[in-house]
Amino acid sequence: MTVRILTLVGSLRSGSHNRRLAEAAVQISPDHVEVGVFEGLDTVPFYNEDIDTEGAVPAPAVKLREAAAEADALLLISPEYNGTIPAVLKNAIDWLSRPYGAGALSGKHVAVVGTAFGQYGGVWAQDEARKAVKIAGGVPAEDLTLSIPGSVVRFAELHPVDDPEVTEKLSGVIEGLASRAKAAV
Repeated sequence: MTVRILTLVGSLRSGSHNRRLAEAAVQISPDHVEVGVFEGLDTVPFYNEDIDTEGAVPAPAVKLREAAAEADALLLISPEYNGTIPAVLKNAIDWLSRPYGAGALSGKHVAVVGTAFGQYGGVWAQDEARKAVKIAGGVPAEDLTLSIPGSVVRFAELHPVDDPEVTEKLSGVIEGLASRAKAAV
């Protein structure tokens, strides 16, 4: 059985270190795990219950919900903006939380990792993301973590996939998430 993990990246910048971390996750995933990165979070409008009605849901939000529904688990990769989760990632969680009690996140295992410029590697944002996921009905993997500090220096000339410490820890997160998703089936 192949486990499908959908990755949502909280940074929209094409060359972001968190986007590169997502690329690394795709490249190092084992044969029994398919890691895919969702493209198009920048096109998903801010959540608004007025447009979240049958026949009116914007196509980008439908695409996000369908991708999450088809996945066995989710991997959120988040930078830290002003000490918290980026709006684009929070917005994705909001769309995936609805309809209330039956959203695409309901019962799905979710791991949150990331890198940030600061000395703690974005742990505040990751904690906020886990909290939002739990309230939205997902199952946050509290023990599957990876916070990489000093991203601007660490990844100035090195892609995360070429950093043995990062790939070892990221592999552990992917394997752990896949194992939980498989057990939940």
